[in-house]
Amino acid sequence: MRTHYCGLVDEALIGQTVTLCGWTDVARNLGGVCFIDLRDHEGIVQVTVDPSNAEVFKVAASLGYEDVLQVVGVVRAREAVNAKIRTGKVEVIATRIEILNKAAPLPFHAHENPGEDIRLKYRYLDLRTPEMQRKQRTRIRLVQALRRWLDARGFQDIETPILTKATPEGARDFLVPARMHPGEFYALPQSPQLFKQILMVAGFDRYYQIARCFRDEALRADRQLEFTQLDMEFAFVRERDVQDTVEGMIRDVFREVMDVELDAQFPRMTWAEAMRRYGSDKPDLRIALELVDVAELVKSSEFAVFAAAAADPDGRVAALRIPGGASLSRKQIDEYAAHAAKHGAKGLAYVKIDEAGEISSPIRKFFAEDAFAALLKHVGAGNGDIVFFGAGAYNKVSDFMGALRLKAGKDFGLVQDGWKPLWVTDFPMFEWDDEAQRYVALHHPFTAPAVDDIADLRANAKTAVSRGYDMVLNGNEIGGGSIRIHRPEMQSAVFELLGIGAEEAEAKFGFLLDALKFGAPPHGGIAFGIDRIAALMAGTESIRDVIPFPKTTTAQCLMTGAPSPIPDEQLAEVHVMVRPKVS
Repeated sequence: MRTHYCGLVDEALIGQTVTLCGWTDVARNLGGVCFIDLRDHEGIVQVTVDPSNAEVFKVAASLGYEDVLQVVGVVRAREAVNAKIRTGKVEVIATRIEILNKAAPLPFHAHENPGEDIRLKYRYLDLRTPEMQRKQRTRIRLVQALRRWLDARGFQDIETPILTKATPEGARDFLVPARMHPGEFYALPQSPQLFKQILMVAGFDRYYQIARCFRDEALRADRQLEFTQLDMEFAFVRERDVQDTVEGMIRDVFREVMDVELDAQFPRMTWAEAMRRYGSDKPDLRIALELVDVAELVKSSEFAVFAAAAADPDGRVAALRIPGGASLSRKQIDEYAAHAAKHGAKGLAYVKIDEAGEISSPIRKFFAEDAFAALLKHVGAGNGDIVFFGAGAYNKVSDFMGALRLKAGKDFGLVQDGWKPLWVTDFPMFEWDDEAQRYVALHHPFTAPAVDDIADLRANAKTAVSRGYDMVLNGNEIGGGSIRIHRPEMQSAVFELLGIGAEEAEAKFGFLLDALKFGAPPHGGIAFGIDRIAALMAGTESIRDVIPFPKTTTAQCLMTGAPSPIPDEQLAEVHVMVRPKVS
């Protein structure tokens, strides 16, 4: 139906007849002449219709937004060059226009900025816009580049099941009723984790898969019910073997897709150091602000909140100095306190030093003058600064002070340009869940501990370090992995520490334990979030912008109406009865 794409018509075609197909981006009838901006996925070209061609002019004058056209015409040089578009030096003089499909009045125009609900309901219109086309193409180029890189280095692309066994550890599973096995269910995979480990036992050595994964959990800007990740697994490796390989991959892919040169060597930081300095296990190194521990300087103060946290072995008192922060009004300080509260803070203390050196602070009265001066000196506070303080349980203080650090960095323009990758290593093996009154795995239950001795692990579970590692980029965890447990005795011990008894472990993970008995090699791997990396490359904060058909934050597809009720007769086929919602 066409000889050329609209966005690829150029000066080399001047004098030639072309046939183009696309959508009416804009149609302007100026009386003496009609101009049509014709758009396809490659871009826009201007089509000009002279009134001397009455039949064609009549069609052109009737056009509306998004009408689908076939245009035949002759390419000529454009008198008024449009440097903003690739085809801006030429135009197409139409000799024939056929309307292939007339578009109904639009719920919104491509040049408008409707709310996200409207965009998602009419996603096909949203995806037509040049900006959304750009974002989707960024994702496409990313996946293509990853595949080329991996294929060239001997990684084997192996599919793993979508219908699998429910092994709920972490997020909730999506369940699928098994029609041929009444009362039994499959689960959609949260990741291919166990299958890729078993592939290492099977001797495939280097595996990868662009895998669809499913987790029934709350949604946010960087999380969806279904998502895509690059899963990788290696046999006979240690941590650096995996890290060095995938670091090279990410560096090469960013160069190919973005023309960006990442650091020649990604810095490494332990989890403990990241939490201490930045209050986050995925620190954004573009922001130079750091947390400062001040427990030793406040433990003798009369401020009970500080003194109690300083005396608690599991407590923390941390300070965050914001250069220029004295400009914050009391209302703005209250907004910072509210932001901290969203992340678990019960209160937020501060010291403000104006440009003249005058100090205002609700906590100053609890300190002797020399102790207060020593505190300000320790955190580096000077004229024009504000210092926020947080006190309480170590991890909670780290969380809300880390959140304040990010907010301050953005509010005060302290986020540097560029790309700051980082490896975070040596994660805790376990964290204590107060609600469940048991340990949970910080990564997943198949991550190997740093110690090989099971008795040592049992005796020091609270402080045990894992062989897990995350790749972080500009404050986003883009990849997470670990060296896996390859001995069945250690895997059983970890299950036991997680409160998974022998009977439950056999029911949920018996196939893995069996596989580990038959010569499982040392192995490890990593998974990268395709959606998150694509969003970073496309310059958007929401992964929904780089997913063609995402769900809303209420877990709905506004375009199709999913989820939706199922007729009783269809439910009966799969032996399922819907119970009323419990209020």
